[in-house]
Amino acid sequence: MEHVDYCIIGGGIVGLATAYQLLRREPGASLVVLEAAEQLAAHQTGHNSGVIHSGIYYAPGSLKARFSKAGARQTKEFCRDHGIPYREPGKLLVATTPLEVQRLAQLAERATVHGLGFERLDRQELLRREPNVTGRGALFIPSTGIVDYRAVARKLAQLVAAAGGTVVTGSRVTSIAEQPGHVAVGTAAETYACRQLVACAGLQSDRLAGMAGVDIDVQIIPFRGEYFELPAEKSGYVRHLIYPVPDPALPFLGVHLTPTVQGTITVGPNAVLGLSREGYPKFSVNVRDVARYVRFPGLWHMARANAWTAVREVRNSLFKGSYLQECRKYAPGLAKADLLPFEAGIRAQAVRRDGTLIHDFLLAQTDRMIHVLNAPSPAATAALPIGEHLASKAALRRSA
Repeated sequence: MEHVDYCIIGGGIVGLATAYQLLRREPGASLVVLEAAEQLAAHQTGHNSGVIHSGIYYAPGSLKARFSKAGARQTKEFCRDHGIPYREPGKLLVATTPLEVQRLAQLAERATVHGLGFERLDRQELLRREPNVTGRGALFIPSTGIVDYRAVARKLAQLVAAAGGTVVTGSRVTSIAEQPGHVAVGTAAETYACRQLVACAGLQSDRLAGMAGVDIDVQIIPFRGEYFELPAEKSGYVRHLIYPVPDPALPFLGVHLTPTVQGTITVGPNAVLGLSREGYPKFSVNVRDVARYVRFPGLWHMARANAWTAVREVRNSLFKGSYLQECRKYAPGLAKADLLPFEAGIRAQAVRRDGTLIHDFLLAQTDRMIHVLNAPSPAATAALPIGEHLASKAALRRSA
């Protein structure tokens, strides 16, 4: 049994940021990061739009709002300090209906509360700035950026190793047992005795909490987000990130056009119920994953409350033409041939037994464990302040 001060489960950006922040707080502490996959950032960190979010969507006072604003600033500083490419093209939230124009006004009020710079654009100014985009008006958020979060995660892992931490890939946790003086964390190759455990397990967070004997009333429901990519000849189709105005009743931001730091433009994602937590090819099925959530009452409560949305998203998944219509609401010049295949992502959405979708960050804690049960978007943007928050909690609990 190897004895360490800290064990972090999860080699995504949140787990790595937590390890990084712990070793900054406590130089010389012994720490291990355990990642089940053979590579870091293999799941949500490596399968998203790469957006550095401004925080405009999130309710004032929520952890999302607090962490997103701080995270955008810290992510850009981190990239500058370590030579990681990022850009700030800014985001245009495009209203295409009278209702969305009203929601745009509400978002402008929220931007003011958050202290975010923004511009209101009318139809003509929107067309002048983005000739391929149409709408009744738009809200421009200049601080929104783009980055490759896998590159950020790799740099965090390098810094953790340089500070004396150990990062182990291909190390799936098979047992967790909290004892009075430590937590025993078992893998196929080793057992670790740590003074504090922080589980940042993303798509497997509820399973890890259950393995550890933590009583929780939520389950992870996987939502599959399917992306496309525009062809190379349309790499300059838009200059800014182009987003629809989101429906405040839904946790997803809608299909958007996103320039990437690699010079391409991605389109997506939609949001359909996933049949596998970690299966990225289309029609991937994991019987164990499906059997778990079909027995969970929260799935059926959620399905009844969002039936029409679910039907629309499934239709968009099955038929490219239907998906294209979502894009044509604000980019009418796109054609079906412009939507080229691109790797999907899978979002871990925590849902309560009554069907309530958890929109904010959610933790479960014991004397020697912290389990991150929900880390929704903008978790990648907010990883550094989330890691700092988790590190401060773990350090305080270790010294108690």
